[in-house]
Amino acid sequence: MSRFLALALVASTLALSGCAGFQPLYAQPNVVSSLAAIHVNAPGGRTGYLIRQHLDDAFAKDHSAAPAYTMDISLGEARYPRGVRIDNVATRYEYVLTASYVLRESKSGATAKQGQVRVELTYDSADQPYASIAAQQDAQDRAADEAARRIEMELSVWLANGAKVASAK
Repeated sequence: MSRFLALALVASTLALSGCAGFQPLYAQPNVVSSLAAIHVNAPGGRTGYLIRQHLDDAFAKDHSAAPAYTMDISLGEARYPRGVRIDNVATRYEYVLTASYVLRESKSGATAKQGQVRVELTYDSADQPYASIAAQQDAQDRAADEAARRIEMELSVWLANGAKVASAK
């Protein structure tokens, strides 16, 4: 059995050595420092607060440095009943969060990148009012976290590929 494991290890090492030119995304020059220099402006409300907090965490925001970029976010939220009992009471909901963002250079105000992410998830609604509210708030938090993760990935790839400033639309 140990011969098989040793042979598998050697084979996997040889296979991975064929990935010439591979470099981790966050090892690209200026990706991490550029993410840390983004100031996020999110709308008021619970979901706006949550997505701003998740983005600040994801970007590892450097509060001591002047921001190189400013990101304005607008949110759209919708909740749809999906599981309906025979007495017409919903037991499951679909929550949809749409986050549109515009990244601008702080000095010039020129639009550097814009995009939109959409997160869809479901959650159960309980008969107890507090449990139902807690489930809805948990869905908002999970959706904001996922939207922040997707925005972070889009910006990281954009920064790693050279981050050209686009003309304002």
